[in-house]
Amino acid sequence: MSEILDRLAETLEARKNADPQSSYVAKLYAKGIDSILKKVGEEAAETIIAAKGGNRDEIIYETADLWFHTLVMLANAGLHPNDVLNELARREGLSGIAEKAARKDQ
Repeated sequence: MSEILDRLAETLEARKNADPQSSYVAKLYAKGIDSILKKVGEEAAETIIAAKGGNRDEIIYETADLWFHTLVMLANAGLHPNDVLNELARREGLSGIAEKAARKDQ
């Protein structure tokens, strides 16, 4: 499944140099981080509403939108989906309570 993330990351990186008139993602980049974060927030809210409604297809659709805009945010910050996957791998097998406690100690 990480192949799709790699392909998306590659496309999102390429869109940094695209004409904002020809690409939705290039337009988001041109508008700046505040517009990107606004989209992440909007999609998060729509995902919450879909989950509350319980319709499986809507949950999937809205989560895909949320993930996509989060990937745009990551790319804008010079990060790759693998950076997040590596963090998830690091946390695998850790107690959530212990992991949060360790963050407080830092």
